[in-house]
Amino acid sequence: MKKILFLVIFLHVFAVKLFAQQFNAAAYKKHLGKTGTLCDTVKSFKLISDTLALLNMGGIYPHQKYTIAVRGNKINLDWIHLKGKNICVTGVFELHNNRPQITVAQPYYIHIH
Repeated sequence: MKKILFLVIFLHVFAVKLFAQQFNAAAYKKHLGKTGTLCDTVKSFKLISDTLALLNMGGIYPHQKYTIAVRGNKINLDWIHLKGKNICVTGVFELHNNRPQITVAQPYYIHIH
């Protein structure tokens, strides 16, 4: 079972690195409602609760390019050390208050580079 889990995680990480893209605003809007991967630098974050954290990518709130909404039960990431890191995130492309947002269902969809 451990070997299968390792293989699944390895393939997911490989796929993220292979297919990750940078999106501009026009390309982002074409992907609304779809799952995709976006890579950028974490400029700031806000821990809302133990089930919601917001990562601001490419700029500090309220001037971020994208917000990453990480949702889950008892999220456990090293939030302080994510600031300034280049990460790739896989999730659903959405608009929240007419601003780009990616919702991530699980922290393992975040890959730190």
